Amino acid sequence: MGGATTSRVLNLGRIAKANRDDPDHAEKPMFRSPVVNTAFILKHRMRSDETYLFNSVRSVATKLIVPFDQNDLRAGGRSIFIEQRGFEDSLRQVGNYNSDNLSRDLTVLRLMNIIPSLDPFLLREHLRNHEIDVAPCYFDISAGDQQRMHDFTASELSRLIQLASGSNTDGSTNRLVSALLSSKVDEKLEPLRMTLGLTGNDFREGVFSWRGFLYYKWSMNQFWPDIMKVLREIKEIRPHGAVSPEQSAYLTGAKRSIIEMVRDNGQHVDKVLDIYDSSFHDLVAHQAPKTFRDFLLSAPYMFLELGEKMGAISHIVSFWRYRFPPGAPKHIDAEELSIIFQDFTSGFGEASKADGPVLQKPMVIEAG
Repeated sequence: MGGATTSRVLNLGRIAKANRDDPDHAEKPMFRSPVVNTAFILKHRMRSDETYLFNSVRSVATKLIVPFDQNDLRAGGRSIFIEQRGFEDSLRQVGNYNSDNLSRDLTVLRLMNIIPSLDPFLLREHLRNHEIDVAPCYFDISAGDQQRMHDFTASELSRLIQLASGSNTDGSTNRLVSALLSSKVDEKLEPLRMTLGLTGNDFREGVFSWRGFLYYKWSMNQFWPDIMKVLREIKEIRPHGAVSPEQSAYLTGAKRSIIEMVRDNGQHVDKVLDIYDSSFHDLVAHQAPKTFRDFLLSAPYMFLELGEKMGAISHIVSFWRYRFPPGAPKHIDAEELSIIFQDFTSGFGEASKADGPVLQKPMVIEAG
């Protein structure tokens, strides 16, 4: 939990400490309650002794943790789930709210609850899509993910470095990669700005969009090989104990639906990433920055759909591996397996109305 934002954890306390001198952090907070704005928010796999807190069965919930002591997390804290029974009253108490601030922060938490992950690009565009404007510092990539992305990004950018600066040394590549993955846009990116012909806010937005596509392409490379193994296990699993005809019919159909939805959504992700690859190739191979520049400026419209689909696929992998570790026997009854399959199928844009509105689908803009 030491990072800023990952796909499963948002560490608001760390963000507050790192940006205490940033006026944007104070003027555009994620949450208006200072208590909640230094808390942890995470996507939490439900345990069997926690399901009673909700009116409906779910395998993953969004959890808010308020530490007792920000400087000593071992002291523990108070936690509540978004949309658990009595959620609003519990939030009002833990956040020391007045009515106006409570309404706004409830909206933000419920929007977070709808999306399948907390990755910084999906989160920012989802909030912006609902006219929630918060400071850029909340959408930094965690230090751990930055380190893991570094080598991948360096290989992507090596040809561009040569185009922009006339050299392709390890030092120049590393400097650009570090600057691109940082939340700050400064003079280190000046050669890139000149290459793309962007100024001011358009350049900042373009860098954020580029970072987002690098993040999603890297993420896809990370978990896609494992999803194929998981899908084979889903196809082959058989529940133990008695199975009614209705359960048998549902499980057979659900297996087919999950495999088809993962395949279709994976193909859609590949299509959007191919648009990125094509426009980037045009920049490097033909030294034509306009196509890539226009693509970057339209890219935020793609983040919601990309993040939703990738979050749903990633959730299937991570939860299945949590419930059935590699090499362990797959003991499960028909009822629990049905609940897991219901959760998997609901992740593809089928959010419960009880949790708020479903994601608004953005338009995918084809790069010419």
